[in-house]
Amino acid sequence: MNVKYELFGTTPEGEKVGKFILNNSQGVTATVMSLGSTLISLKMPDREGEIKEVTLGFDNLQQYLAGHSYFGAVIGRFANRIAKGVFQLDGVRYDLARNENGLNHLHGGNQGFDKVVWQAESFEDTSLSGVTFSYLSSDGEEGYPGNLRVTVTYSLNEDNEFKIEYNAQTDKPTIVNLTNHAYWNLAGAGSGTVMNHKLTLKGKKYLPVNNNLIPTGEIKTVYGTPMDFTKPKLIGKDINDTAGGYDHCFVIESSNQELSLAAKLYEPESGRTVEILTTTPGIQFYSGNFLDHIRGAGGALFQKHSGLCLETGFFPNSVNEPEFPSPILYPDRTYHQVTIHRFFTV
Repeated sequence: MNVKYELFGTTPEGEKVGKFILNNSQGVTATVMSLGSTLISLKMPDREGEIKEVTLGFDNLQQYLAGHSYFGAVIGRFANRIAKGVFQLDGVRYDLARNENGLNHLHGGNQGFDKVVWQAESFEDTSLSGVTFSYLSSDGEEGYPGNLRVTVTYSLNEDNEFKIEYNAQTDKPTIVNLTNHAYWNLAGAGSGTVMNHKLTLKGKKYLPVNNNLIPTGEIKTVYGTPMDFTKPKLIGKDINDTAGGYDHCFVIESSNQELSLAAKLYEPESGRTVEILTTTPGIQFYSGNFLDHIRGAGGALFQKHSGLCLETGFFPNSVNEPEFPSPILYPDRTYHQVTIHRFFTV
């Protein structure tokens, strides 16, 4: 297996942005770039062998730089929302950007990890190819404490497993919650909505949210609610019984950060399927509620529900909820999380 490097473009500041193409002999190709440590393309065959693009993205760097819905990017320092952009750590109050409608902190702030150029180093052998992206987030960046050294490693193997491994270390107490914000449409990007995809979520519990999509602090059972995906269910079946669509965190029941199956997504017409395994305590299911007339790669039009996200990580606003798993990272510890996307057809 090999890695092909190409120059994707140059930022207005003169930074070169490279893209790295990983492919295997099974017809799966993943392309990642150094801006935002972003997955810009994933192609896979259907049950008849027809290969299509199954993640939402753009053709060129200028479209990514113009601002978008976090397509395929690594999100940090803290993925998802922090209520009112405020948290306390060891008795010190930290104020972050309220970059979601002036109310909450979202996806790392105004200049999150998705908007910076990472250093890259590729690797390959007979059974695996990949890229390690690295970034130093300085003390005080976006209001977060501590110098945080982060690496994100993408790899693809011959078993059609696309692996994302996150590592981070800090020199003072801080909070870390990293994820990848890929939007999936297994029928093909731009082919319509994901309402006919079948989703299974292993979580038997979820986090109710308020009108601003901040968890209330409760952890409730999914049974008897539109949140019940414990058995395969069409995404469109109960979506009208939610307040605008799904944007909720589901609890993954595993112990000691073991790698466990969190979700399975299946598109019946093509047979394309992806299983998501992770070491994280939660997975955010977002049904693309805010996508609105975005012109993507190949001229595809992305509208509401044209793609969905299954973002692994800590719970939203977990730094402000003592009962939630803690996202606090101390200097003597290493943040380490793994998520694997396993692609196949049925």
